[in-house]
Amino acid sequence: MSPALIAVLPFIGALLPGLLIRSGRDVAAISCGTATLIALLGLCLHIPAIMAGEVITARIEWLPSLGLNANFRIDGLGLLFGILILGIGLLIITYARYYLSRNDPVGVFYTYLMLFQGAMMGIVLSDNILLLLVFWELTSLSSFLLIGYWRHLPEGRQGARMALTVTGMGGLAMIAGMLILGNIAGSYEISDILQSREAIQASPLYLPALILILLGAFTKSAQFPFHFWLPHAMAAPTPVSAYLHSATMVKAGLFLMARLWPVLSGTPEWFYIVATTGLVTMVLGAWIAIFRDDLKSLLAFSTVSQLGLITMLLGFGTEAAAVAAMFHIVNHATFKAALFMTAGIIDHEAGTRSIARLGGLRRLMPITFVIGTIASLSMAGVAPLNGFLSKELMLEAAAHTSWMGHPYLLGVLATVGAIFSVCYSLRFVWQVFFGPERDDYPHHPHDPGFGLWVAPAFLVVLVVLIGLFPNLTAGWLVEASASAVTGGHPHPHFALWHGVTTALKLSAIALIGGVILLTLNPRMLALRDAVWRPDAKRIFDAITRAATGAARYVTERFTNGSMSRALAALSISIVLCGLWAFSTGRYQGVTRPMLEIRAVPLIAWVLLMVATGCMVYFHRLRILALVLVAIIGLIVSCSFIYLSAPDLALTQISVEVVTVILLLLALNFLPKFTVLDSADRKRGLDAFIATVTGVGFGALSYIIMRSDFAFPSISGYMLENSHKLGGGDNVVNVILVDFRGYDTFGEITVLGIAALTIFALTETLLIGASGRRLRNWVHDSLRAGDRHPLMLVVVTRLILPISLVVGLYIFLRGHNQPGGGFIAGLVVAIALVSQYMASGFAWAQERQKINYHALIGAGVIAAGITGIGAWFAGLPFLTSTFGYVKLPGIEKFELASAMGFDLGVFLCVVGAVMLALNSLSRIARQTGAVVNLDPMDVDPSKEAGHP
Repeated sequence: MSPALIAVLPFIGALLPGLLIRSGRDVAAISCGTATLIALLGLCLHIPAIMAGEVITARIEWLPSLGLNANFRIDGLGLLFGILILGIGLLIITYARYYLSRNDPVGVFYTYLMLFQGAMMGIVLSDNILLLLVFWELTSLSSFLLIGYWRHLPEGRQGARMALTVTGMGGLAMIAGMLILGNIAGSYEISDILQSREAIQASPLYLPALILILLGAFTKSAQFPFHFWLPHAMAAPTPVSAYLHSATMVKAGLFLMARLWPVLSGTPEWFYIVATTGLVTMVLGAWIAIFRDDLKSLLAFSTVSQLGLITMLLGFGTEAAAVAAMFHIVNHATFKAALFMTAGIIDHEAGTRSIARLGGLRRLMPITFVIGTIASLSMAGVAPLNGFLSKELMLEAAAHTSWMGHPYLLGVLATVGAIFSVCYSLRFVWQVFFGPERDDYPHHPHDPGFGLWVAPAFLVVLVVLIGLFPNLTAGWLVEASASAVTGGHPHPHFALWHGVTTALKLSAIALIGGVILLTLNPRMLALRDAVWRPDAKRIFDAITRAATGAARYVTERFTNGSMSRALAALSISIVLCGLWAFSTGRYQGVTRPMLEIRAVPLIAWVLLMVATGCMVYFHRLRILALVLVAIIGLIVSCSFIYLSAPDLALTQISVEVVTVILLLLALNFLPKFTVLDSADRKRGLDAFIATVTGVGFGALSYIIMRSDFAFPSISGYMLENSHKLGGGDNVVNVILVDFRGYDTFGEITVLGIAALTIFALTETLLIGASGRRLRNWVHDSLRAGDRHPLMLVVVTRLILPISLVVGLYIFLRGHNQPGGGFIAGLVVAIALVSQYMASGFAWAQERQKINYHALIGAGVIAAGITGIGAWFAGLPFLTSTFGYVKLPGIEKFELASAMGFDLGVFLCVVGAVMLALNSLSRIARQTGAVVNLDPMDVDPSKEAGHP
């Protein structure tokens, strides 16, 4: 199975719960589980090839000019994380089916969960750092939705915001670092970057890139000082906590460090930043976990500590430490997911997660007791469980690593962290399951049904099997992932007994010390409460409030709702930037001679200046201002014709007609005069800013038109390849539908959004206080005697078929001669608008019932399908193809796939214009305008029409 398909399958699975939820939560869960299982099986099919040292790739060109390609790869590291993401994801889907109550929207939950799963698979399978960044940010957004799933809980909303803020800011830093890294390597492909170790580490930008990338990794993996967000994310449902904090989200930062380990590690900067941060996080997280009362909070800080442990191992930069890190990633995912699910079971059945309110559950919940105990002992590093093996490897690596010339410091501090981890692990078991049974549980505790405990039970079976048979069960996976990380060929051999080694001695010290700390826990808790310590949440809230206050202060000073102030600030900024660029650039003066000034263009220019000046002077007279705008547009259209740009002329004049008509209809609901509300001083300042901006842009245009540039113009490429690559002689149209089709696709999408926004604003305008004011307004049509004059009706009926034929003609000829979908859409829209103006919207709409929302959607879909079709030919998105067809009785003619794209443009333009007209008509009806049943006002007695 292709790596691209494996990455896409979870997103397909995200569509199913919403469609199938009416069939029941079982169907929704099965659909998600099926998509996950298929992806997992497809991944596992590549195990033999990966174990043989191969790398499975899939390459899809997306935006190659920007270095953004949808390239995917599966190597040992991707295999390890993919199995964890999909395998534990399958267990979480099962667990969530029985954990969530009937009041929870299960379809929404599974949709969010599958979106997150897809984002994580995209990260671990991406072979392009730009694509990886897209999935990286998607994990932040989807985790925000998952953490805030119970949005009725304030702590859930705050935890989601905190996670999004911290990881999002780290992601922004990481984007910068990745761009620097790609620039150093000369490629954004991960495969190429991994071969550029010497160039990257020799670059002066190595340290900035390293720091920025590590900021993204540390925030995502909750490393100090960004560790505080993870415990607050515990407000999420337990299935979310178990998934995000054992195998997925917090592992993303570890994956990133492991993926870039071959090119970033091995330097003092990497060692001291990564290893030190991991060590501090490991010890601090474990210390805090000792004193937490909430089970999920204890597990959250233990997760912080365990993530610090793995980060520290990656920071050592040695092959042995990388092997230990990969092994502990596997072990941590198994026992931590089982522990989170155990905590969820206890909360689900006992009604509380507070350790102070629990105890004595071993007899009441024997199955849960066994699962929780095995997982906790593994986390503590007790033999013969899997946690013991990777903990010994960690202690061995730390004991033989020197820090700042101190050979024993890392080993001592790592052992301290291990003591703390033993303490909080044993505390989870001792204070929850042992002790006398109580009679004040919120609910009477008992083991849940099979559906709720089968997933954690499966994981603790893996904990035992990996501990007893490590090489058979996990050794091959650790070897493959460590080979991908180090680029070497490590052959790890895991065993429960290596003799009396330094690691075994330190492990024994950790176990004994942890038991001692557990007995001293009440006294340590009292001592800790008596000592002041910083509260990370309060600090975060204070920083957030300060940043929000500063942003609000600046915003209110510069954008107080005044459009003139905003435009003035924008104009001044543009002019200043232009002056700075001009003064610091290497402008050599004009090099092209002036063209001859002829009489006709000069007259047009004078008329244009006069019309513009009159527009400024008479701008308060809205109707006159609109007429002057139309005159200016007409002169510009004539200028395009004079300069041999017929496409632009047709587009300009069509836009002017549509704009004038719609604005005339809109002005009907506005005062005829603009109120003078600016002081003379402000008007003078506005005039000065406008003059300076206008002169600046005029000077820029003048310089560009009279200067030669060192780089060749792109127009030459367009002219040479328009027919060769796009199959069209009309270079403008080929640019719009092929060479720059992505721009056009975005523009028609924005056009459709604008029309929908007008419709939505109209909906708002027609209700509430504004709606009441409209209903009390006397519409001018009630005083008009010729709302639908005979001459206008007759003329518009005559021109309608002609206009439609002209529109079709312009549409069909657009690829080789002036025309195209945009102009044709405007021509047809004008023809339809004239019918509505002649006989009224209600009368015309009754005779052609078209859903304009659907028309816009059909246009965007048609353009999108045309673009996607190029992929099936192995070409980039929106690449067009063409051919020639000979039919009997007809000359040979050309057919181009760009016609489908142009059809989408046509539909979107017609739909947008007509939806805007529809919105204005609805406002008119609200004001009491007469709804006519006749096409024209022939009989004066019927001028009022029929209500």
